[in-house]
Amino acid sequence: MKKIILIVTCLIFSSQISFAQEDANIKYNLFRGDYKAKNYEAAYDNWIWCMDNAPKLSVNIYKLGITVAKDRFTKASEADKPEAIALVKRVFDQRLEYFPKDFAKVYSDYADFLVDAEQSDEEIYEVLKKAYKADASKMGVKSIYRYFQYVTDEYKDKDVQYVFDTYDNIENAVEKKLNYYATKLDGYSDKEEQGSVLSSKEKSLKNAYENNSRAVGQVTGGLDKIISDLSTCERLIPLYTSDFETNKENGTWLRSAVNMMYKKECTEDPLYDILVEAYVAAEPSPDASVFYAGILVKNNEMDKAREYFLKAVEQESDPFKKAGYLYKIAQILRKKGMKSQARKSALRAISFKRSMGEAYLLIAGLYASSANSCGTSEFEKRMVYVAASDMAQKAAYVDPINKSRALKYVRSYKGSAPDKTAIFTEGLESGSSYKIGCWIGTTVKIP
Repeated sequence: MKKIILIVTCLIFSSQISFAQEDANIKYNLFRGDYKAKNYEAAYDNWIWCMDNAPKLSVNIYKLGITVAKDRFTKASEADKPEAIALVKRVFDQRLEYFPKDFAKVYSDYADFLVDAEQSDEEIYEVLKKAYKADASKMGVKSIYRYFQYVTDEYKDKDVQYVFDTYDNIENAVEKKLNYYATKLDGYSDKEEQGSVLSSKEKSLKNAYENNSRAVGQVTGGLDKIISDLSTCERLIPLYTSDFETNKENGTWLRSAVNMMYKKECTEDPLYDILVEAYVAAEPSPDASVFYAGILVKNNEMDKAREYFLKAVEQESDPFKKAGYLYKIAQILRKKGMKSQARKSALRAISFKRSMGEAYLLIAGLYASSANSCGTSEFEKRMVYVAASDMAQKAAYVDPINKSRALKYVRSYKGSAPDKTAIFTEGLESGSSYKIGCWIGTTVKIP
């Protein structure tokens, strides 16, 4: 008899669970239907029922529900704002509790809302800390910038090295984002150069990646602006001098110090050479080899420098990192006045990363700086600016981050190119080919 009662009880309980699950699915589907129709008011009751009674049913309760909650926040009166804010917060909190994935992005979106809702800086900062700890590369660009501003404000007077360490981590995260977009854009550029026409979907995606790249590029400039006052040579040299003995075998610290000194052009100070040599000893790597080769170039030890340059590129398997090293090599050679070798390195960088606009701009600058020495007549000298303009134009085409800057160079170089009168006086025709001599040795079209 007891066994029969137990079986009946189990059947009843199972039936209740089945009916509850069916009820939850009905409510969820009704909510989704109204959501798709953008009828957020109608969607609210079934959605909030799912939030209350079936929080684990689907992540879409939160992915879609956040729009419903934000709609109520936008439409709420001043008196109802606190309740509407609490509802949006609840969506984020429950999603993080029941679907613990994509922490960085969710916390980043959470922080964006808190800013829009004019919540306290302390609350925003705490949420951004969680996003940064989860994965800085998955944070939104506004959140990355905002977080670094908070860190700088908090630590600039008590632990500037922590600010630099955070900057390095964020810079790596930003580079990761940009490399992802670059991979996509390089693929589309390759397809177009082969004569294929992008589909409407591909055009849309390409446009999105370009916009995202530009947004990240703006953040990079913002980060550099924030840290600029803290990272002058006058501040870096005493700081790294005092901390060197403690960190002379710390590869991470040395890499950060060398990168910061290089970026801020503090490379003429003797401390820079000391840091680089310690970096090479503590953490042999392609990155260290490039910096060490730069010292060798500075000391005119060109054969040995070439050996380290080649070693750095050959050791690296990541094509975008190869491109970065080659670009850095080109910068070092340019400073030494080795224009042809600098161009060769920049072109190799482009072969690994088609969208590296800064490499094209470096070559354009090399050409422009040679205008007075490449040619015997005024016309020949001015034609060099056509070659420079062509390179800057390529930078604008392939690199959305540097597009605005590249177009400024294009306008400047075109302004120095031969005008119609000069072309007519030379007895030449616009559009015909023209060979530029000197070390440049390239053919361009007469403007």
